[in-house]
Amino acid sequence: MGTIVIAGTVVLVLLGFGNHAWWLAAAALLFLYLQYGRGSSSARSSSGTGGSSSGSAARADTSYRAYRDRRDQQAKWERRYRRERPLEARRQERKN
Repeated sequence: MGTIVIAGTVVLVLLGFGNHAWWLAAAALLFLYLQYGRGSSSARSSSGTGGSSSGSAARADTSYRAYRDRRDQQAKWERRYRRERPLEARRQERKN
């Protein structure tokens, strides 16, 4: 797939010497391929049965670490809110 995109880009660049709009088309083709073509094919291959387990374990580790960081940040904000606004925090506790 990448070879076809590169060949198409080269053709569009060569056509661009006569009409500069073809250069814009070549740039758009490369952008779309890099944005959607290459990323989606690599994501499919790593999520399939042939994907490496160490990659998914590392991804799970970073996603858990990100979750833990968000949870800790939320807890810090809640403690700060209770400390700075004790009356509002008490009202919230009575509602629950």
